[in-house]
Amino acid sequence: MILLASASPRRRELLNQLGVPHRAVPVDIDETPLPGEPVEALVCRLALDKARALAAKTVAELPVLGADTLISLDGRPLGKPADRADGMAMLAQLSGREHEVLSAVALVVGGREALRLNRNRVRFRELEPAECAAYWTTGEPADKAGAYAIQGRAAMFVSRLEGSYTGVMGLPLFETSELLREAGVALLELGDS
Repeated sequence: MILLASASPRRRELLNQLGVPHRAVPVDIDETPLPGEPVEALVCRLALDKARALAAKTVAELPVLGADTLISLDGRPLGKPADRADGMAMLAQLSGREHEVLSAVALVVGGREALRLNRNRVRFRELEPAECAAYWTTGEPADKAGAYAIQGRAAMFVSRLEGSYTGVMGLPLFETSELLREAGVALLELGDS
């Protein structure tokens, strides 16, 4: 059993794919970037801060997993949109361009901490303002980094992906499974069929 420092149903689904029993516990941390903080450093700090915050509240010595995902466009972070106008602006910025999706995953067990970073390149086709508006009305982009969910309707915007699909979704399973294995957490065993 591990604790997941997240309210994300996508992260829970992805952990289920690994066969890891877990309990999701949302944490509230300050996600404000530090002055001059690179996107890579920010996403790593946030993942670790989430895991640390939950570990500090937990009496049991269960492993605590924290994760964060940010879009990096021209070296600037795009997190979750504040409102419709912000979401529409994000989609307009991503239209016809390539961006980087950074997902960090951190594991805190007892006094030990481990961190992995996953990098992905995603290219969007040109987007029409009307389709961005229609996409916003679905509600899907409201709580997603960069105002889109690759596993949802925005998949039709993606003309190219280099990297990890699960990393773009918000929990890179390769890096997550590495961290859990190194900590001695049992994963799904793929037996003979």
